[in-house]
Amino acid sequence: MVQARGRFIILVTLVAISGFSQGMLLPLIAVLLEEQGVSSTINGLHATALYIGILIISPFLEPPLRKFGYKPVIIVGGILVFSSLFFFTIWDSIWFWFILRLLIGVGDNIIHFGTQTWITTTTPDYKRGRSIAIYGLSFGFGFTIGPLMTPLVEINPSLPFILSSVLCLIVWSLIFLVKNDFPVLDDDIQVTTTKTTSRFKGAFKYAWIALLAPFTYGFLETALHSNFPVYAMRLGHEVAIISFIIPFFAFGSLISQIPLGILSDRIGRHKVLTFVLTGGAITFWISTFLEQSIAGLIITFTIAGMLVGSLYSLGISFMTDLLPKALLPAGNILCGVMFSLGSIAGPLFGGSFIDLFPNVSFFYVIVVFISVVLLLMMMNRPKTIS
Repeated sequence: MVQARGRFIILVTLVAISGFSQGMLLPLIAVLLEEQGVSSTINGLHATALYIGILIISPFLEPPLRKFGYKPVIIVGGILVFSSLFFFTIWDSIWFWFILRLLIGVGDNIIHFGTQTWITTTTPDYKRGRSIAIYGLSFGFGFTIGPLMTPLVEINPSLPFILSSVLCLIVWSLIFLVKNDFPVLDDDIQVTTTKTTSRFKGAFKYAWIALLAPFTYGFLETALHSNFPVYAMRLGHEVAIISFIIPFFAFGSLISQIPLGILSDRIGRHKVLTFVLTGGAITFWISTFLEQSIAGLIITFTIAGMLVGSLYSLGISFMTDLLPKALLPAGNILCGVMFSLGSIAGPLFGGSFIDLFPNVSFFYVIVVFISVVLLLMMMNRPKTIS
């Protein structure tokens, strides 16, 4: 069995392949449905299936983790992901694909919950931001590579699904090299109440401000990956160009993820989150003037990624700062829930906006949303900041 360092490497590799599957599915299916003549509203609604799956499984994750440990939970999540990806090749049906995306959402959330809780509970306080930034970096790397699979549909519509399924299976098998472990328990009766809902309430009470970050990241991620391809195609951009532009958002996050994590260890998560949200709103506002320019979009997507592309990992670090270890499983579940709620809101608001206001820039939806979150962040500074 591998040691702690090897375990960390395997866990972040699993997260990378999870990001890969999500990054591939959002633009790939959006393009396939657009080519079939599906409206952007229905297209956006279809993209929410993955995140509905995250919501469905979230209330049931903590008990099996405490009973069986991290490893069995992660194994189950991996099986769901690679098997569902393969089944996309079986039947070309919008509702069958919806169910498969939902199952992948369930599997991805199980993987994220297991790996995320394992890392947050075993990482020393002084390097928490860096370690979770590496976690986010791995997810971002996978998410960057995923959309590059989209042009493969021109060779064979089943090819991206088959390749991603095989890749997920190979990476998933690495978990068998890791020794099982269990989450931290606390003897404090106020923390270890047997009622799961009470733990959720306690975690939300103390860390709600931190949960805005994964919520915002979910909104941005799905809006850019599922709505932007539709909007860009209507502007006249080709599918190959769109699949080339989108990864620059995740690429930007790869550049800044670790530096921002280290900076947040030094000056506090709240200050860093306020800075990146402000910069993100300004960058997307600039995008409204450059949407016809491929070079302009590449530049703004990269800069936006360098800023708001780290919201998820910064939010996890912030949440971990604010909660006792015994509440971290509940806190990590809430991060997944908030991420999925934002991910559902993104395609729905974005798709509806494109249908209702076809002559208005899609990026205004993002600018307004980030501005609202920024205002909430600035008005509510928690007392406990790392």
